[in-house]
Order: sequence, then structure tokens, then C-alpha cells
Amino acid sequence: MSMAEEYSFLQNVPIFADLEKDELIKIEKLGVRKKYKRGNIVVLEQEMGAALFVIITGKVKIVRTDEDGREVILSIFGPGEFFGEMSLLDGLARSASVVALSKTELFMIHRRDFLKLLHEHPQVAISLLGELTLRLRKADGQIKSLSLKDAAGRVANVILMLADDVGVFRKGKVEIDELPLQQDMANMAGTSRETVSRMIHQFIREGHVLLEGNKLTINDYEGFRKQYL
Repeated sequence: MSMAEEYSFLQNVPIFADLEKDELIKIEKLGVRKKYKRGNIVVLEQEMGAALFVIITGKVKIVRTDEDGREVILSIFGPGEFFGEMSLLDGLARSASVVALSKTELFMIHRRDFLKLLHEHPQVAISLLGELTLRLRKADGQIKSLSLKDAAGRVANVILMLADDVGVFRKGKVEIDELPLQQDMANMAGTSRETVSRMIHQFIREGHVLLEGNKLTINDYEGFRKQYL
């Protein structure tokens, strides 16, 4: 693998986007790469966090377990995204578990090295604040959806969240290649699996979405968002 290939994935990570080539090469040397199979646990909720993870290839789901032992998906992350920053910054236990959804390769930077990086490159800290703000706004939107919206609004919010997380945008349409299980979507929406199925079929009848196997396409992303959010 050439030097360009070794560090190039960092150019797609928002918090590192403003750094020069030489700085990215230094960061790449700070971390290690780890590979996971589908279903492998990357980090466990409540364990102590000592590293930041960047996704090189593959996808992971961020999950929590409720009091009844049910898994609730909070987010799905793909290439160029990162996780583990909260425990890294406050030194507390992980707030959620992370599980590989497919064959995944991650880049891991230990806490000591990442904190040093923030001191040496304040622009990374500023970019990190921006990313954390986006995630906080997203969480606020999920809370609002669960507390104020009807079933259609809740399920639509989950579909739009998945579109933002892992969707491929093409000329106003968004393709979600691997839709989560309907029970997972129900847990995300705070409703039942039957309701999720009913709402998806309603969206299909209305012409908002197209479902082919496990691939869901939002025909008019902005129109769908305006109607249900």
C-alpha cells in the first residue's frame, strides 16, 4: 500500500478535513487499523473508553439496551465517520455499544494521542465541536419525534435518519441499500413492528418510497422531509 493510500481515508473525516498532507500522515502513524466481521462487538456500553475510532470501510450501529433487554439503535455510521469521542473527552464509561453491521475496518487512536492532537491542532477541536453540535441537534430531533409525532411521523423520522446516516443521494432521491430489520426500526421509532410495516406500505402507496428487497429508495427526499418532519 502506498503512502497516499495509507492516509487518504483521513481526508474524508470531517474533523481532519482542514489538515495538510504532512499532518494527516502523522495522524495515520499515531493509530492502528483493526478489522471486524459482521456482528462483532467493537465496544461495549459501560466499559471504559480509551480510543477514538474512524471507519475506513464498512458500517457499524450504535446501540443501547433498555431495561427489558431490547436493543435500540441510536445511529448507523459508515466510512469517514467516527465514534468514541464522548468517553475520550470526559474519561467516563461508554454510553453505548458499537457493533459491526458488515465486514469493517477501523482506525483507532488512543486517548493520550488524540488529546495531544487537539492541543497541537486547535482546528481539529473546533471541527469536533461542530460535529458534536450536529449530533446533538439530531438527538433533539429524535426526542421531539418520539414525544410529539404520530406513528407516520415517527417512522418517517427513522427512515430520514437512516438516509442521513448511510443513504446515497442521487438527484433528489436517496437509496438506503440495507434497511435494518423492522423490529430494529420499531425500537428506534418507539412503536411496534406491525406499525412500521403498515407505515412503510403507506409511504409506498403515497409514492414517497420504493422498496425492492432490503433496499429502500426515497423518491423525493426534500418533499418527504417537509411532509413528515
